Amino acid sequence: MLSAAQLVRIHGVGATGMRDVAVHAEAPRGSLQHYFPGGKDQLMAEAVAWAGDYAARRVARVVAKIEDPTPGKLFAAMAGQWRDQFTDDGFDAGCPLVATVADTAATSDTLREAVGKAFDGWQRPVATALEQLGVPPSRSAALAVLMLSTLEGAIVLARAHRDIAPLETVVEELRPLLDGAVDRRRRREI
Repeated sequence: MLSAAQLVRIHGVGATGMRDVAVHAEAPRGSLQHYFPGGKDQLMAEAVAWAGDYAARRVARVVAKIEDPTPGKLFAAMAGQWRDQFTDDGFDAGCPLVATVADTAATSDTLREAVGKAFDGWQRPVATALEQLGVPPSRSAALAVLMLSTLEGAIVLARAHRDIAPLETVVEELRPLLDGAVDRRRRREI
């Protein structure tokens, strides 16, 4: 699934074939047919689920690395991972969730739903982290949606312009809003 997700990040779902995934994974083609009897849709749905789980697990690791964490610093760190990747590796690879939904939202309910679940699974730990950082539960889910949608939009713009400026702009503009949502009485030590 890692190979499928990595190829989708660059080429999208439409241009990523089962043979491409087998070659990238250095796996026999027959093994894909064995493990993914539902074909490409099953493989892509499982790759999307893997990517969503990976992003969700990363949230706690990101928060743990931040000195004196705040919601704004969390968002800056999330955007910083993409800034670093684009700076180090170029702008060819984006988010596999966005690539999948862009390619298949109108043609595959299965993949659209898989992406929706993956985003939900990523949103929950972001909302939980915001609550731990002192954001009231009544706002944490909405701010998590704002963070993810802003980040994904900045990733798309950065790739389109081949420039990290959109990532820097959204961090600068969103940080005060996120930090302003903290109720200092609610903040817990992470």
